Amino acid sequence: MEWIIGILSVALSAAPWLLLGLLLAGLIKAFMPESLIQQWIGGRGIGSISRAAVIGVPLPICSCGAIPTSLALHRGGAGRGPTTAFLIGTPGVGVDSILLTSVLLGPLMAGVRVLGAVFTAINTGLLVATTEQPRPVPLTEPAPAKTACCGGCCDNKKDETATSPATRLKQGLHYAFADLLDDISRWVVIGLLLAGLLITLLPPDALSGLSGNFWSLLLMAVIGIPLYICATAATPIAAGLLLTGMSPGMALVFLLAGPVTSLATLGVFRREFGNRALALYLTGILGSSVLLGWLLDATLQTLGINPVIHASQAQELLPEWLEWLALVVLALLIIKPLRKKLLGF
Repeated sequence: MEWIIGILSVALSAAPWLLLGLLLAGLIKAFMPESLIQQWIGGRGIGSISRAAVIGVPLPICSCGAIPTSLALHRGGAGRGPTTAFLIGTPGVGVDSILLTSVLLGPLMAGVRVLGAVFTAINTGLLVATTEQPRPVPLTEPAPAKTACCGGCCDNKKDETATSPATRLKQGLHYAFADLLDDISRWVVIGLLLAGLLITLLPPDALSGLSGNFWSLLLMAVIGIPLYICATAATPIAAGLLLTGMSPGMALVFLLAGPVTSLATLGVFRREFGNRALALYLTGILGSSVLLGWLLDATLQTLGINPVIHASQAQELLPEWLEWLALVVLALLIIKPLRKKLLGF
């Protein structure tokens, strides 16, 4: 019975912010044309790499959807550096996972996670850019890459500006509360279950021995890279690990290395850019996440800050009745037949 209470506690804290994040994701999808994104990150310099990393942060594209989108941008003229930065920054964090991180791990960890995702994307993009081979290809409107993805993540609309705002809003909400929710719901549920079990079965300080030394940070990065886990689902797992005594730096390494890539991404990346680029890609993710995790542990220890306290304070922002209402609405949306009957999605 105790583990059910633990799971419910995490789910109630997460539900309102996950719904809000999905709503924001739908608005971004509706009113930010993909042609504008292509325009912003075209080129090959550090400016394009930085823009690609920053633009990718709020976009509601899962890791499987980031693959064909990034390849389309690359084949349309974007360099290897911006393409890599976009490929890492987009699935690494999003509006939904930012809000979820704020409530489950506290605003401090949310801010560090966003900055860490941007830093990792830029750093890795700069490394991969050194393998760039000159090619006189002008930036044109890229055709959608024919790479399979799930949940309609890479569904490109041909006439984004021709449709009315109301139609775009409907399409954006359909994407968020049907395509995107279907894509992440299974992993979010698994993440919430694991978080509740970790909090219940492992006493506080059970993992305190993993205190952020170099080898433990590196091990966490190596474990996280091949996983297929979205940024939202990784958040409750990291919260559970943090509450059972794992160092904040190790939790950050998991949040950075887990969502940004997977075995599928590695295979496509190697095929497109070659072995040397893949080696630099892995080096950038490993080195950046481990460095950031070490810096976070050292800084928090020096300043005497405990992010667990921030997390517990953030979870008390909303009244309990609103959390229950949000959890019920989220459950109804996840169940496809009920969602279709209620919303037509």
